[in-house]
Amino acid sequence: MKNSPAPSRAIQRRFAAPYVRVWRLAWPMILSNITVPLLGAVDTAVLGHLSSPEYLSGVAIGASVISMLLWAFGFLRMGTTGLVARASDSAQGAAWLLRALWMSAILGLLVLLLASPLLPQITHWMNASAEAAPHARDYLQIRLLSAPLALANFALLGFFIGRQDSRAPLAILVTANLLNILLDLILILGLDMGARGAAWASLSADLCAFAMGFWLLSRRHRNTVREIRAVMAATDFWPWRRGAPWWELLRINTDLFIRTCLLLFTLTFFTAQGAAQGDTVLAANAILLQLLMMTSYALDGFAHATESLVGRAVGRGSLAQFQRTNAAAGVWALVSAIVVTLILITGKGWILPLFTSIPPVLTASAEFYPWLCALPLVAVWSYQLDGVFIGAGKSRQMRDTMFIATVIVFLPCWWFTRHWGNTGIWFSLFLWFGARSSGLMVYFYNYTKNNYWL
Repeated sequence: MKNSPAPSRAIQRRFAAPYVRVWRLAWPMILSNITVPLLGAVDTAVLGHLSSPEYLSGVAIGASVISMLLWAFGFLRMGTTGLVARASDSAQGAAWLLRALWMSAILGLLVLLLASPLLPQITHWMNASAEAAPHARDYLQIRLLSAPLALANFALLGFFIGRQDSRAPLAILVTANLLNILLDLILILGLDMGARGAAWASLSADLCAFAMGFWLLSRRHRNTVREIRAVMAATDFWPWRRGAPWWELLRINTDLFIRTCLLLFTLTFFTAQGAAQGDTVLAANAILLQLLMMTSYALDGFAHATESLVGRAVGRGSLAQFQRTNAAAGVWALVSAIVVTLILITGKGWILPLFTSIPPVLTASAEFYPWLCALPLVAVWSYQLDGVFIGAGKSRQMRDTMFIATVIVFLPCWWFTRHWGNTGIWFSLFLWFGARSSGLMVYFYNYTKNNYWL
């Protein structure tokens, strides 16, 4: 009996094409995503080598609050990505970017004006110790100045990802964070500015990212710049003349805003519970959270690629492209989660000393390190399926899943395990990730079975 003929090269290329396409979009996003938590990780590492944990604790609280205030508006990135990816032409994509930039300017100014007077009360809510609270306030007063810039950066990054230009975010974030590292070393170690030095370094990185984003937009997407000028000149662009697109943007962003607020509430609540157990536990949790953020952002690279490719498939009404994209991105995400887990397990002996040389903090970090190693394989599906739902414009399902995970799973679990101390809060966080992944899997199965995507 003759052997079956080998698959033709055309068939092989067709099978491999989705995997190659996802990888080409994902690897720059993986590198650029890692630089986002690196902004906080560098602050943590430099401050962790000072003589007292008070500086690290103060910046941990300040960075957590800034994350809550600014990343609550991360919908500007996610919503813009999905809308631009599904846009029928470059003019429509430019219009979505312009709307997102207007919204980011207004919201950024509101954050700056409303949050600044509340800083003493905010640090009190975060259970900051008497020693750490002044450093947290110093950090926050400076970082809030960058709120309009940070939100505009979300919109720009969302546009680039939606247009399947993953090299631009890589260039923006790597350049900005290299500047942050340099300024951290100069301002914290060289000029002994402590938490204020960390804040000025981060603000400078936000300004650098903003300037570079517009420069890359003018160089790599010249048609979009021309379309933006035409859109601004059109009398029907503004909401009082043609409100439907603005309402669509608001609808999607409202769902994503609620979802992101719940996410940041969980992480901020986690930090506050650590702070209630003393500066040593707070500092240890800050280090482990920075590592968790680094792994999360790395795994999110495939989710960002999925957002763009799924959005394009949905915009074109191509179910076959939708299915091939999800299959390829899912395989890549699983492989990456396994690799990250192995790195965390085998690298414990050299990873933790990079972040601190304070013996009690190092001991506490090592005690709870196994929780960090257990999370990637559970959490990866929440990241990956987020990308599917963002690209398809199904924001309500993301909101509902996050609500269930936070209100019905995380908070009750913390309440019943609070006598476990820090172990209880880590266990609750583990179940929170599991609930997010499970909920999105149920939605994904139901939508796929009933063909609700297109």
